[in-house]
Order: sequence, then C-alpha cells, then structure tokens
Amino acid sequence: MLVVRGRRIVFPDGERPASLHIERGVFSEVRAFDAVGDTSDAEFVDAGDLVVMPGLVDSHVHINEPGRTDWEGFDTATRAAAAGGITTIVDMPLNSIPATTDVEALEVKRAAARGRCHVDVAFWGGIVPGNADAIAPLANAGVRGFKCFLTPSGVDEFQSVGEDDLRRALPVLARATQGRLPLLVHAEDPRLLCDADGDPRSYITFLATRPPAAEVAAIELIAALTAEYHVATHIVHVSSSAGLDVVSKARTRGLTVTAETCPHYLTFVADRIQDGATAFKCAPPIRGSGDRDALWQGLRSGVCRLVASDHSPAPPAMKAVGSGDFLAAWGGIASLEVSLAAVWTGASTRGFLPADVARWMSEMPAGLAGLGATKGAIRSGCDADLVIWDPDMRWDVKGERLQQRHKLTPYDGMTLRGAVRATYLRGERIWDHRGLVASSRGHLL
Repeated sequence: MLVVRGRRIVFPDGERPASLHIERGVFSEVRAFDAVGDTSDAEFVDAGDLVVMPGLVDSHVHINEPGRTDWEGFDTATRAAAAGGITTIVDMPLNSIPATTDVEALEVKRAAARGRCHVDVAFWGGIVPGNADAIAPLANAGVRGFKCFLTPSGVDEFQSVGEDDLRRALPVLARATQGRLPLLVHAEDPRLLCDADGDPRSYITFLATRPPAAEVAAIELIAALTAEYHVATHIVHVSSSAGLDVVSKARTRGLTVTAETCPHYLTFVADRIQDGATAFKCAPPIRGSGDRDALWQGLRSGVCRLVASDHSPAPPAMKAVGSGDFLAAWGGIASLEVSLAAVWTGASTRGFLPADVARWMSEMPAGLAGLGATKGAIRSGCDADLVIWDPDMRWDVKGERLQQRHKLTPYDGMTLRGAVRATYLRGERIWDHRGLVASSRGHLL
C-alpha cells in the first residue's frame, strides 16, 4: 500500500486537502487529509503544499521507432515523459518505418516498444490513401483512433489524404468503431500553402508559406465531413484564432469536432523568433500574439479542450542548425519534458489553476484516447498515476540536461515556472530529483 497525503490534491471537481490510499496500483480510497489511518504497513508520502495531480496524458507524441530511432525512441521519449510528469503517451503513426497503417506495422512497433518504456504507451493508427480496408483490423487490434494529414506529412511512408480518400475511409471508420474511435486531423489545405518569397533564414519568410487560411479551409472540410458521416473528429495542434473560430462554429452546430493546441503556440510569438532559429519551426507555424491570446481564451471557454506536446524531434542536422534555413529545416518541436512547466508558466499569469492544467493535460487527452476509465483523474479505481510538482519553483531549461535523444529545443535557456518533484506510475515512484528510479515499468495499452 502507498498513502499520499497533501494539502493541494487535484480532483476532477477541484483542489483540496486529502489522503490517497493506493493498493495494487490503483486508487482504492480517498480520505480526508487527517484520516490517514494506520500506515505501519504502507509507504507514506507527505506532499505538504506541493501540487499532487493525476499523471499527465500526452496524446500527441512522435516516438519514431522503429526506423528512425536516431530521431527519437521509446527509451529516450518515455524517460523524458517521466521527467515531465507524463505517465501515459499516445504514439503517432508516422515517422516510424513502417508507418502504423496496418496491423502488421502495429505489431512491429509494439515489438520495438516492448520492455523499453518507462511510462505507459498507447498507439494511434493511420489513414492514408488506399488503406480503408485496414481500419477495422487496426481498431480490433487496439489502436485508440486514427490520424491523417491533409497536407504532405514530410515522410514518404505516410501520404496525405484528400476529400475523396476521406469519403472512402469515413464510412468504414463509422461502421467499424460505432463512433468509439476519433479521427485526428492535421488540418491545413495544401492548395492554400504558398511558395516562399524572401530570405530563407527569416522566420517571417517561412510563416508566410502557411497562412491561417489553409487551417481554416481544412477545418471547414472536416466539419462538413463530420456532419455527413457522423464520426468524431479532432483537430490537432490548432495554431490560429481563425482556425479556432471554425471549431467553435462546428461545436455550436452540435458536431463532434474537438481541438487541441500545443505548449509552443501558447508560449512563443512569431515576431520574437530570431533569424536562423530553426528550433522553432513547426507546422502549422507559431503565429502572432493575437493568435496566442485567442488560444488561451479557447482553453478558458472550452472550445479548445486539451493541450498536447506534438513532440517531434529530429537530429540537429535535419533542423538545419548550421545554415539556419527555415525552408530546409525539419518541422517539429521537442518539448515532451518541459510541457507541464511551459503551460503552467503561461497559465499561472492568466489566472488559471492547477485544476485547469489537469483538465487540459490529463483528463481530456485521456478521454480523447478512450482511456478515461483508468487514466487522467484521481478517482477510486483509476490507475494510481501521479505527478507531484512545485508550482512556484522557477528553473532554467538547459537542453543538454533533457532526457530526449537530441537536446535541441526552443525552450533552451528559458526560465519556466513549475518543477516536477516525483512521478508515480500505478503507485510506484519512477522519477524524482535523482532521475529515473524505476525503469521499464510502462505497459503497452
């Protein structure tokens, strides 16, 4: 048995003092703060005034193994997750070779992950041109939903889909899953992307190639298809105020369209990105301060339901660190370990509470991935996944100390607020200030 007592324990209905009793890896009982009982046969942890929150669930992670393990892998990605208070991640179907677009590829990925994960790992399947027949088998094999790109993904093994492809796939998805599994969409309309015109080292040159209009048009298409085929759709990494407005209108119409944003869109703004700083390149791009403010407001209103990292690292050479060429650089930001602190740094200055962060980064992503019965909340019967963190501690990000395979991140040198003190997976402490203290405890979900 493990008993965790604290004055700031975050439950689905808010924050309050309590003592948590954990048996066989699940929350067995929630008692009052002073009702600890006999702990002679239990490990006892007094968190004091630290925040005790459900372990984070990151529903948007590119692990890249097998095939591109030199970019990132299960060992390093899940170490970074544990260090950041993340106890469950959901792996994206692309950048690995093979891509997770059929059951055989899923089993190859699971074999690569087995015994190498320090937190729990679930998997998204992929929808690409011509694989509609693989949707039902993948759903039966346990993927948590499906991801597609409307614009080129950047890797040959995962081709983008058009409207005709989706019209073939969505009826299959609706029949095969009865609405249980969502379609996740990288929503940019390739017809509205622009050719570069200007200095390739200038961030503004890159920004102009991917205007908000491309995001708007793609989300409008997905909303129309959602209404026609009665499927649940989820727009990943919304970056613009205009894109969020389309999601809001779709939800007002009663459509099952949800959206996420990412720590980098909530943290950075385009006019502060220096020439050649390719660590900031991602797609859709980081936009202006008005878009950043709108995304925070979207989280406040509930139009934007969750925050996920979109952790997508690559070797420094692929990020064109030497030349600083934004047009040549790989588009992806590495942020898995710093996501909690990055979000809290912005949230705490805007009047949000740890309970808001728990909703965005634990409860809602768990629900998206169909894991809400066991993950994302401190509740009797749920897995005893916890992060204990200091919301007031400020710390400087030093890239070389991060657990991810490659240390390049746009957060390098930033001072963030909120430091993880311990991470627990099913009641076992796996991370503390000394580093990883229990390895390979993760399950494949």
